[in-house]
Amino acid sequence: MNSMREVEVVVIGAGQAGLSSAYHLRRTGFEPDRDFVVLDHSPGPGGAWRFRWPSLTYGKVHGMHALPGMELTGADPARPSSEVITEYFAEYERAFDLRVRRPVDVRAVREGEDGRLLVETSDGTWSTRALINATGTWDRPFWPRYPGQETFRGRQLHTAQYPGPEAFAGQRVVVVGGGASGTQHLLEIAEHAAATTWVTRRPPVFREGPFTEEYGRAAVALVEERVRQGLPPKSVVSVTGLPLNDAIRQGIEDGVLDRRPMFDRITPDGVAWNDGRHSRHIAADVILWATGFRAAIDHLAPLKLREPGGGIRVEGTRSVADPRVHLVGYGPSASTIGANRAGRAAVRDIRRLLAEEPVAA
Repeated sequence: MNSMREVEVVVIGAGQAGLSSAYHLRRTGFEPDRDFVVLDHSPGPGGAWRFRWPSLTYGKVHGMHALPGMELTGADPARPSSEVITEYFAEYERAFDLRVRRPVDVRAVREGEDGRLLVETSDGTWSTRALINATGTWDRPFWPRYPGQETFRGRQLHTAQYPGPEAFAGQRVVVVGGGASGTQHLLEIAEHAAATTWVTRRPPVFREGPFTEEYGRAAVALVEERVRQGLPPKSVVSVTGLPLNDAIRQGIEDGVLDRRPMFDRITPDGVAWNDGRHSRHIAADVILWATGFRAAIDHLAPLKLREPGGGIRVEGTRSVADPRVHLVGYGPSASTIGANRAGRAAVRDIRRLLAEEPVAA
């Protein structure tokens, strides 16, 4: 399609942040398809949850906050989170008649005429006065590069491709990454693999005691400061550390969570460290990169929002360089509760913006 359609607001992404934004737009009088549109590239509801591995059951999910206006109740903790949350998101879209358009790939957002933005997609172009970008990070897994990586004869995969622990039965697995996904993978895989090795760039930081509201606010403030400076956002867990729960304690006691420093190179049959005149080597069949994700914002490149530090400067949810663009689920609002609050804040700011005469950035 080559048609041009006009709306007041385009929401890109229908995960937690996008649905929260759409809910608040609807609640404050915006009509779907007439005043705003939600575009999502996935084949169905669920956001990134739709693609999570089967062994991540709902009972293992930490801090899943309900979307505004509808609680998630009665979910079986033994069911895969991908099923539970996908069904919940689907029901949410129906209940509030959000009319998400999918699958629609957003290719670029450009400057238009009369102070409007042009959103170029696989389903034509949308002209809009404001944009809520809620594309998250799942589509941009981060793969570090190390010498010899292309020579490895085994299998390399990222958390985004993790199939579950049974796929590693009888294999020697190196897990790279010190975040929550890395430790969860290790604890699962160790029961099936012939051997596991845990490698991280920095020593892991384990957090004792409860995760209080005050501690959470302080952690979010650190992430928020990076975003305010125009630096690429870090995850909240990077500043909170890993909770020292019973499973983690058992993993440490069993030797599964025995961390080694980052290897220097990858060999055809494993990984190696240079240690002065000697070299240490560990054989591996699989390298699993639990190395996180980056913000999926390449489609915003034509607007030139990035700062020299590599990130987009954001105040609240609003891009400092262009007040028409709001980023929700970015940086400090990347958690589920943060995404809910960010959706409400973005809509509040956009309502103010649209009440004024439109001006080009």
